[in-house]
Amino acid sequence: MIRRPPRSTQGVSSAASDVYKRQLLQFFLTNFMQKRLQKLLEQAYDLCEDENYVNALEYYNLVLDIEPDNLKALIDKGVTLQNLGRFNTALRMYEKALSIEAENLDALINKGSVLHILKRYSEAIFCYDTVLNCDKRNTIALAYKGLSIGEMGDISSAIKYFKKSLCIDLDYDLPQISLLTAKNILKKLD
Repeated sequence: MIRRPPRSTQGVSSAASDVYKRQLLQFFLTNFMQKRLQKLLEQAYDLCEDENYVNALEYYNLVLDIEPDNLKALIDKGVTLQNLGRFNTALRMYEKALSIEAENLDALINKGSVLHILKRYSEAIFCYDTVLNCDKRNTIALAYKGLSIGEMGDISSAIKYFKKSLCIDLDYDLPQISLLTAKNILKKLD
């Protein structure tokens, strides 16, 4: 968020002028830091795109050293840790993000996905349900919920969630592939 600088001090006392100067300095420092943080996040993103996750972590750590409650950095660091197979540490990043913003959909979906990887399916489903309470048409939460339900052995219910996801976005390949897989599993069970 870009803030406007404080108003001019023309015709005010020396003490008020000093306050104005401090406010003006604070304004410029805040804007400078926000731009710097954004640049660090962009560099981390580029490193992740190149699958250079270890170096990307260094940039996320720099951002979090400056601004420990930066949601974007917390969530993206969690994704990066997840890509490195450091699931418990990733989970802690998502939990910290959710302690700042309890209904952050990205943090909830990512927390659910890491819980799924850790075979904590019921907890993952709780995350997806929380997302779906906020956004009933969230295709990712629907598809991921289907995956977790399927892992728990309820293939028929999983298929329903894959179909719901596909009704919203026919081009989303995760529920397409998962639906085919689930149908093949049901055929083998018959």
